[in-house]
Amino acid sequence: MIRTIPLALVTALLVGVPIYWAFPDGLSGWRSAAIVMGWAGCGLLLANLFLVIRESWLAKQLGGLEQMYVWHHRLGVVAYLVLLCHPLALALDSWNEHPSLARAVLDPWQQGWPGWLGWLALLCLMIGMNSALTPRTSYSTWRWQHWLLAIAIVFSVAHLFVLGLDFALLWSPFLAIGFIVWRVVRADWGMAAKPFVVSEVNSPAKDIVEVLLKPLSHAIQARPGQFVLAAFHDGPHFRGCREFHPFTISAIRQDGALSLGIKALGDCTRHLQTLESGVSARIQGPFGDFLSENISTSSLWIAGGIGITPFLARLRAGPPVHPVRLIYLYRTEQDAAFIQELQGFERSYPSFSLTCKVGGSAAPPFSEMIPETRELLSLNCFLCGPPGLVAAAVNYLTAQGVSGDKIHFERFDFR
Repeated sequence: MIRTIPLALVTALLVGVPIYWAFPDGLSGWRSAAIVMGWAGCGLLLANLFLVIRESWLAKQLGGLEQMYVWHHRLGVVAYLVLLCHPLALALDSWNEHPSLARAVLDPWQQGWPGWLGWLALLCLMIGMNSALTPRTSYSTWRWQHWLLAIAIVFSVAHLFVLGLDFALLWSPFLAIGFIVWRVVRADWGMAAKPFVVSEVNSPAKDIVEVLLKPLSHAIQARPGQFVLAAFHDGPHFRGCREFHPFTISAIRQDGALSLGIKALGDCTRHLQTLESGVSARIQGPFGDFLSENISTSSLWIAGGIGITPFLARLRAGPPVHPVRLIYLYRTEQDAAFIQELQGFERSYPSFSLTCKVGGSAAPPFSEMIPETRELLSLNCFLCGPPGLVAAAVNYLTAQGVSGDKIHFERFDFR
């Protein structure tokens, strides 16, 4: 709850200021409501766009990139619903004069440029929101639909401008366009990213590669448990997809080199299974605070599939100070990555114990691996893996009485 306070304050500021700035005076009730809803929608979109600025310093202040993306999705849905009420309130205001006027307000063909631009903004927003409301949308579809959201902002600015508003009242939508430009230039075009080059590629399991990246300029200051956004470009015989995707750091070297674990989960990550030395890359970050808490008690780690990477990075950094038990789950023996290395850590680190389990597609048997004991209630539990596994682990631990402040998890379900 504490981590969401900065997000709530930023949202309240970006929504409240436009409403206060343009609050109507001396108008009818429904017309006043329509104006308030319009500016509230603008403020919500402004906050929504602010939260997609991918800067590591900003993510640190606002509770993490994943938390920012959760709020981004929710604010987008609320903004869409509020803006849908804007023309409805205008129609209700016109209804008092005559029902035909109310129908004209809701009929784009009976309006001029201000109305057309407003309806185009709503149409683009409606199509763009499909990507947020349809979780299984393909990445390519999700990407072009998100561009429609940016176009909706442009139409919104044009709608307000044609209405004849004072230029001072347009600061909110213009600031929204500024956030879009900031995101595109700094994140999507990679101007905020640092140059790296692929030095080594290994395949520890089926459909998984571990990539060693060396910095070409300044190294990034990362910790075990964090992730970066990486885009791979071209090499001697490799043509990159050039898209930024999140990858968890699996090792950090003193010379600034990083290792990333990459599993084939989509078109781009499957293509990355053929990476080779010499490929150029751009790295943004680091992000996240997983495993960064100052833990003074024993810990339980639960990893699923490629979710082993943050724990691997921590073990590679040295033996745990306090006792740690790692439960590593994978579908088949072919999917088990880094097993021999993990077993080596178990032999070398007295404070570390390992349990490996082939689970297939069945639900993890947590009751067999984590029996209910009084000691369980005092453990700090760290979970990383697919959303289904994380949800099942959280449900089991909560049912055993483990408090929420002792359950920390990392997921791979945001874009």
